[in-house]
Amino acid sequence: MAPVIYPTTNFTATEQLCLDRGEGIYVYDTDGNKYIEGLAALWCTSLGYSNTEVMDAITEQLHKLPFTHTFGGKTHKPIMELAEKLKAMVPVEDAYIFFGNSGSDANDTHYKMLRYYFNAIGKPEKRKIITRERGYHGVTVAAGSLTSLPANLAHFDAPLEALHILRSDAPHYYTGRRGNETEEQFVDRIINNLEEQILAEDPDTIAAMIVEPITGASGVIVPPEGYYEKLQAVLRKHGILIWADEVICGFGRTGADFGCTTMGIKPDLMTFAKQLSSAYFPISASVIPGWMYEAMIAQTNEVGVFGHGYTYSGHPAACAAALKTLEIYERDNLFEHAAEVGAYMQAQLREIFTGHPLVGEVRGKGLIAALELVSNKTTGASFDKGAAGAAAQKACQDNGLILRAVAGNALALCPPLIITKAEVDDMLARMKAAVDTAYAELQDKGLIAA
Repeated sequence: MAPVIYPTTNFTATEQLCLDRGEGIYVYDTDGNKYIEGLAALWCTSLGYSNTEVMDAITEQLHKLPFTHTFGGKTHKPIMELAEKLKAMVPVEDAYIFFGNSGSDANDTHYKMLRYYFNAIGKPEKRKIITRERGYHGVTVAAGSLTSLPANLAHFDAPLEALHILRSDAPHYYTGRRGNETEEQFVDRIINNLEEQILAEDPDTIAAMIVEPITGASGVIVPPEGYYEKLQAVLRKHGILIWADEVICGFGRTGADFGCTTMGIKPDLMTFAKQLSSAYFPISASVIPGWMYEAMIAQTNEVGVFGHGYTYSGHPAACAAALKTLEIYERDNLFEHAAEVGAYMQAQLREIFTGHPLVGEVRGKGLIAALELVSNKTTGASFDKGAAGAAAQKACQDNGLILRAVAGNALALCPPLIITKAEVDDMLARMKAAVDTAYAELQDKGLIAA
């Protein structure tokens, strides 16, 4: 056992699979076994493995200028080119971009910049942030407090009150509906709950609401039709900024450039990481509108600096990786490819799994999806301690497919954007065999309702 503290791992079950290399949508372990990487690692290796163009761009930059920081007026061409490229892509007014290393630190950066901005315009009381139940926004102190998943909060004593974090309803109709409530009635109820919460807290004390257009780690929740239209109307009415966490959805995952495009969101702030560089080099981006940046200039001049930044903010090799990745997306029409193959994957998932006795709901958009595994298909009853998710995940791995059980009993898939329809067929055939195996095992254990 190596002396490693492994992230998001049960310390009694470490080092179960050692991966050695990857190619295309496949990875290989140290015993030579081949797997389809059905979750693009952690929702991120959009170009698959061993993309020589991205690797060459990184190597070329390392040979030219392996590192320089961007503090105190210093800069370099890759960071400026990347910022201009993103500014032209994002649906944010006159965008300015801060670069970091991960989605977590990018959301922490937004948290701090919101404080900085509202102090700059003389509204220091406007500091509360609304997040949602079952939201995931990272694991640093502020981002981790915005996250609502129990495993990410338990025993860490997250300073929720000190950080002024508010929580609203998760927009998951399948698990959140009451009785015979329709989707429209569900949406109206939780939006009404949100507005009542805003009024009770005082809108003048609330800075922003953070949302994943489609969630990832909480189970790939796709909000019902009309949810975001009504959500944005309430937030705009009360002067609350809309903060879109695009760490998973951004850059083609949902079959469009951004999850905001797919879900009809007009954001004020955007957070990116993961597919920005196809995960070949750590990089993140916190995007704010020009009017927010302009308001902060005088304050930085008063202090002498904008007192926030990381050693590796805008690392030249990371920027080179991101620039090449964005170039490949555009040149190879990968967003359009993801839309086409994603529509095929969604249709096949529903055809294969809608009637499966272990599956309560099939959901997703583009090349991101999940199966909600249930012990009773009629009532939607779940399993304790993620029993079905764990069984299905193991069965998938035994069948040469790496997927991830999230939010307990949701089996998530999120393959590289380069996947073909034939590879989707192979992936779903393995997934079907694994879900069948998991169902039989759960039956044998008496965990399936009669």
